[in-house]
Amino acid sequence: MTTTSCPSGLTRREFAAGLASLVMASATKARSEAALPAIDTHAHVFHRGLKLAPGRRYAPDYDAPLALYLEQLDRNGMTNGVLVQPSFLGTDNSYLVESLKAATGRLRGIAVVDTTASAEELRALDRAGVVGIRLNLVGQPLPDLGAADWKALLAEVKAMGWQVEVQRNASDLARLAPQLLDHGVSVVFDHYTLPDPKLGIADPGFQSVLKFGAARNVWVKVSAPYRNGAAGESFAKAAYPLLREAYGVDRLLWGSDWPHTQFEATQTYEKNRRFLDELIPDRSERGQLLASPQPLFRF
Repeated sequence: MTTTSCPSGLTRREFAAGLASLVMASATKARSEAALPAIDTHAHVFHRGLKLAPGRRYAPDYDAPLALYLEQLDRNGMTNGVLVQPSFLGTDNSYLVESLKAATGRLRGIAVVDTTASAEELRALDRAGVVGIRLNLVGQPLPDLGAADWKALLAEVKAMGWQVEVQRNASDLARLAPQLLDHGVSVVFDHYTLPDPKLGIADPGFQSVLKFGAARNVWVKVSAPYRNGAAGESFAKAAYPLLREAYGVDRLLWGSDWPHTQFEATQTYEKNRRFLDELIPDRSERGQLLASPQPLFRF
């Protein structure tokens, strides 16, 4: 029996086998992508009944409870989230811990702690799902990370495999990061590293921060572009390719920054999630970025 050849030069049997292989590979890839987690690494929950920290710069006049945040995740196709302790709640992480326990493993937390926190206090946070500490240093003096209390705290952070999340302008991150890395901890920079809005990617601080991509234990959150000035989205689109080249997609983290404190009038969860699609049009790359936080945050 004579077998007819396909235009490519393959026999029908070979062509059919190849086509079946392609279909199977495509289906496997689709299942693999569908199985990837989609993680929001930066959000806050609170309500007006909570005790506020003295000396706070800001306090919201509305509630952003856990249930409402979980609704945001569900509506936007996110599998997991990370709750970051708001600065106006200070070191009282009780609502954060309560929320983590109520979410039964879907969420992780970043706490704010005093430098004198005991090892047992830190381990209790760890058991609740906290995976790091936050240093929100906007408008604050830079800490002396060489002081005895900081050394002790950072040693505990390292021992537990936690991260240190830092919110500070890019020019100061270039000074802070080497000190933190000397303590052997993982470091996460908030909100595109907050360069000078007038300079954007030309900010020498931002250019310096790009160099930390070689450190392998530094991550950057591509979150809240609106915190980088009126042209924040344009800046983000210029910054992302540079950050991707310096850090790789696997060390870039997306965060919604919900409920967008001080920007509530112009921002929504959906708007920020849609902007990610504009920022990273390639679906595979976007999926990789959304899944990349999985090991760092212990999901």
